[in-house]
Amino acid sequence: MFGKVKKWLGIEGVKVELILPEMVFEEVGAVSGQLVFHSKNTQTVTSVRLKMMEKYSRGRGKEKLVDEYLLGESTLQQRIEVPAEVPLAVEFTLPFQLSKSNVDDFGNKNFLTGGLVLLAKKLSNVHSEYRIEAEADVEGTALNPFDRKVVKLVKA
Repeated sequence: MFGKVKKWLGIEGVKVELILPEMVFEEVGAVSGQLVFHSKNTQTVTSVRLKMMEKYSRGRGKEKLVDEYLLGESTLQQRIEVPAEVPLAVEFTLPFQLSKSNVDDFGNKNFLTGGLVLLAKKLSNVHSEYRIEAEADVEGTALNPFDRKVVKLVKA
């Protein structure tokens, strides 16, 4: 009985790990990586949801504002049999599209406006952090395994 409860809660069940490149190039518009599944018992993953998120913060102290934006989303709709005690790797590609603000568009007009925008962002303490999240649906469990990793976005 205790084993059934552990299986239902996902304890000793499937664990998912994201393997990602250190840097993601903005111009490519997609990131490729691997999902590595581990399990102490043989189980079946029915689907995996992947998301790329941007955490956009600006301001300081009490004036600080934080927003999150969905940049890309994909679902792997395939049944994956995860064997006991043997890691299983699955390749994926997640397309994304960055959202540009009006200020960014103004800054891209020429090098003078670009400098002004860069200075304004520095004074306002503007910062973006990008992350990729994976959540797997496992047959017979209530709590889905997930992983999230921060990635560095690079302009080429």
